[in-house]
Amino acid sequence: MQENESGSLMEWVYPFLFILCAGWTIWHIPNFILDLIPPTNESLLGQITALAADKDVTPNMGGLFGGKADAIDWAALIGMPIIFVLGALNLRIAPMEFQDYRPWDRVALFVGRATMIMILSMTSVMLYEVFLRYALERPTLWANELTLWIAGFVFLCSGFYAMQQRSHIRIFILYDVVPRWMQRVFDTISTLLIVVFAFGLIFGSYKQVFLTKFYRWEMFGTAFDPPIPATIQPMVLIVIALVAAQAVANLFADWNREPDKHTDEPDEDEIEALKKSVGSN
Repeated sequence: MQENESGSLMEWVYPFLFILCAGWTIWHIPNFILDLIPPTNESLLGQITALAADKDVTPNMGGLFGGKADAIDWAALIGMPIIFVLGALNLRIAPMEFQDYRPWDRVALFVGRATMIMILSMTSVMLYEVFLRYALERPTLWANELTLWIAGFVFLCSGFYAMQQRSHIRIFILYDVVPRWMQRVFDTISTLLIVVFAFGLIFGSYKQVFLTKFYRWEMFGTAFDPPIPATIQPMVLIVIALVAAQAVANLFADWNREPDKHTDEPDEDEIEALKKSVGSN
């Protein structure tokens, strides 16, 4: 499947709305913990209740169904998968992206678009902090931690996108000189190693990550106090699972595809794609 035209404005509106919904939902996870899986331990219940009251952006709205999560919280939670699906279905690949993609690659492509929005958001936060600190001499208490938080998601999600784009680092010294059947053996072995690593990482740490960091909603311990440990560590396991699944998908998609030839000469096709993406003739 190939699409050479860039998408419409909505292609970028969808990831922006998804990040907005995801950010709101993540910030109010304590409300959902209390509503859906309330702790039986009194100490932990009190801790999560205090966090929910302290972090709630709209404390006066009142929760739905007699709980803590209000209408905006539920709308953001329900809107996330809807916006994700709509965004994935309506995106178009750019000329500089991997062209021969499959329907399941739309997940990684949309995550890539959302990652670009996060980079823009992170840059905006940094510029805002620089302006306040050096122009107005009124630095914030939250910009540095928020930047670190977003950067963690950017680092993880970009790895998933890079796997789909086949842009991860590879060494081709031996790969290029062997016949195609041996290249398939190499591809299979590398994919198997990724899957084994992902399985080992998830199996060995999911209890600590989800039952300790996430369920206890561990915070960063600063003035802004974002839930970086409670969100980044689960995201590591989620992304490594997606990377492994994408590696398997790449193996099947590229099985009958002739591999690219790697030389020291500049890649003319890539140069032309870059020129087209920036509107250069």
